[in-house]
Amino acid sequence: METLRGSLLMVLAMATFALEDMFIKIVTRELPVGQVLILFGLGGMAVFAALARAQRQPLWHPGFCTRPLVARALAEVTGRLGYTLAIALTPLSTASAILQATPLVVAGGAVVLFGERVGWRRWLAIGLGFVGVLLILRPGVGGFEAASLFAVVGTLGFAGRDLATRAAPKSMSNLQLGLFGFAMLVIAGGMALGWTGGAVRPSGEAWLYLGLATAIGVMAYNALTGAMRHGEISVVAPFRYTRLVFAMALGVVVFAESPDTLHLLGSAVIVSSGLFTLIRSSKR
Repeated sequence: METLRGSLLMVLAMATFALEDMFIKIVTRELPVGQVLILFGLGGMAVFAALARAQRQPLWHPGFCTRPLVARALAEVTGRLGYTLAIALTPLSTASAILQATPLVVAGGAVVLFGERVGWRRWLAIGLGFVGVLLILRPGVGGFEAASLFAVVGTLGFAGRDLATRAAPKSMSNLQLGLFGFAMLVIAGGMALGWTGGAVRPSGEAWLYLGLATAIGVMAYNALTGAMRHGEISVVAPFRYTRLVFAMALGVVVFAESPDTLHLLGSAVIVSSGLFTLIRSSKR
C-alpha cells in the first residue's frame, strides 16, 4: 500500500511539474525570462517560509554556508536558468524530453564524485541515453535548434543539484531546502535580467499565471518529497518518466506542437535507458 501511495504521488508530482512548465512558458511570452524567475522565486520563497514558520522551523540553517550547499546553489542557478530559457524558446515537449536524461547524468556523476561502481551494461545504457538526446537535438542537420542546448545546460545543472543534495546536511528539512532552492531562482533571474535588460509591468493575466505556477510548483515539490518517502524507491522512481507524457500532451493541446519521428524515437531511447539503469541499480 505504501508503494502504491508513493507511485501515485510521483505521478501527481510529474503532472504538476509539467503544468508548472506550461504556465511559465505562457508567461515568458509577455515577460522576460529573468523577471519570470525572480517573481516565481519570490513567490515560492514566501510559501516555503510560511510553511516553515508554521512548523516552527528556522528559516536560516547553518548548512546553507557549507560547501555542498554552495555547489548546490551554483548547480540550481545553472539548471533553472538553462531549463527556463529552454521552455521559453523551444517546444515544451523537446525541453522536457532532454530533461529526462538527468538521472543518467546523475548516475555517471555518482561514479566520479562518490565512487559508486557502474558495470558495462549501465555504462552502455548511459551512452545510449545521450544518443537519444542527440536524436532530439539533431546537430548538423536541418532540424537543429540551437536554443535546445539550453535544455542540455539545464539537465547538467539539475544533475549537479541532485548530486549536491545527497551531500547536504541531514539536519536540513525539506522546507528549508525548498526555501533555499527558490532563493536560487531569484539569483538566476537577476543574472538573466541583467543580461537581457529591462523588466516590464505584468498584466493581470501574467500575475494569474505566475500565481498558478507558484502554487502548482510548491504542490509538485511536496508531492515529489512524499513520493520518495513512501514505498520502494526502485518501484516509485520510474514514474518520474510520466512527466514526458504529460509535457508532450500539454505541448500538443496547448501549444499545437507536433513531435516528429526522431523526437519520439529519441524520447523512447532516453526513457528506456533510464529505466534500465534504474533496474540494474536496484538489483545491485
